[in-house]
Amino acid sequence: MAVLEKLSSAKAIALEDKHGAHNYHPLPVVLSKGDGVYVWDVEGKKYYDFLSAYSAVNQGHCHPKIVGAMIEQAQTLTLTSRAFYNDKLGVYEQFVTHYFGFDKVLPMNTGAEAVETALKICRKWAYEKKGIHENEAQIIVCENNFHGRTTTIISFSNDENARKNFGPYTQGFIKIAYDDIEALEKAITSSPNIAGFLVEPIQGEAGVYVPSDDYLSKAKALCEKHNVLFIADEVQTGIARTGSLLAVCGNCNCEKACEKQETYVQPDILILGKALSGGAYPVSAVLANDAIMNVIKPGQHGSTFGGNPVAAAVAMAALEVVSEENLAQNARKLGEIFRSELEKYIQTSSIATLVRGKGLLNAIVINDSEDSDTAWNICLKLAENGLLAKPTHGNIIRFAPPLVMNETQLQECISIITGTLKEFE
Repeated sequence: MAVLEKLSSAKAIALEDKHGAHNYHPLPVVLSKGDGVYVWDVEGKKYYDFLSAYSAVNQGHCHPKIVGAMIEQAQTLTLTSRAFYNDKLGVYEQFVTHYFGFDKVLPMNTGAEAVETALKICRKWAYEKKGIHENEAQIIVCENNFHGRTTTIISFSNDENARKNFGPYTQGFIKIAYDDIEALEKAITSSPNIAGFLVEPIQGEAGVYVPSDDYLSKAKALCEKHNVLFIADEVQTGIARTGSLLAVCGNCNCEKACEKQETYVQPDILILGKALSGGAYPVSAVLANDAIMNVIKPGQHGSTFGGNPVAAAVAMAALEVVSEENLAQNARKLGEIFRSELEKYIQTSSIATLVRGKGLLNAIVINDSEDSDTAWNICLKLAENGLLAKPTHGNIIRFAPPLVMNETQLQECISIITGTLKEFE
């Protein structure tokens, strides 16, 4: 096959099936172009993207400002490694720390890498600052979490599909129920060796579970009381997705990107990824103040690509887009419309039982068991009708369009979704 030969969908899928590892189960749609809220398949069919690459494309596909920054920097200098300084990293570090209200950032590439980095920082802080004996630190996590699929991260996952036959597992984690302050307090007070609490402000992969309004603030208060680090994994929920710059609403410069929220929770360690680059390039980051971040010394952590000039330029452009285009406010407004309209439909539906979410991170629960294929079949039909979404946990469909969507487009998408659900009533 010639390299430049135009592929059909069937051929592209066959190539992946034959030559790629089978670690994903995609919808049978082969995409070749994206622009704003839309994507096109290789045959030219146009779709609304209602997954946004798991919230990496919050700023819309191929945003000209982000792509322009990437091209300009890629034509000048792409990679130096951290063996040398470059003229973009320090500028980016100043920009991102001011943007989110922290002293320091440790730049990485992927979300899982950033989570691993945060765990290492937390443990080192525990030994050197809190006085926990080496190798005895414990970090509290939540059931049904999704923080990535590295060996350490799956060690505290209860997704057996992700865990089975990948052991032995990393020790040092205590698992508790999500959105349960009593369980957190019991875990924190159970041992003097508790170093941190790692939590998703909203559990996205688990089905867009939004905790109680006061859960995060009470959790942070407990952590402060017992000198435990509050670690917020905002890889999916951050960068305006939920209607505020961060789902924890915890940055001191919040008004730069959205109105100040009533709930104010400042993480001790903040983990970002995905939309930090607008989907144009792998960029992730761990932010913390000096008292925590300064435990990391030369040679103790790093990445050849972490903090490269292209990543720095792309991330600054991506964050500027969030502020300039008021994406947090737009996500908040459209999310309220989306849930309101879907709730009206669900009142008389036999196929959908619940809609939940925050901002433009939402999900509907399908009236069938987790091991059924109903949600999958609904997503296939949605694709036929011009909208792309994906099931999670069997009977839940997640809806997360790019935040550049306007109300007219959203209403059209609501009509596609409700019209499709009617076909399964």
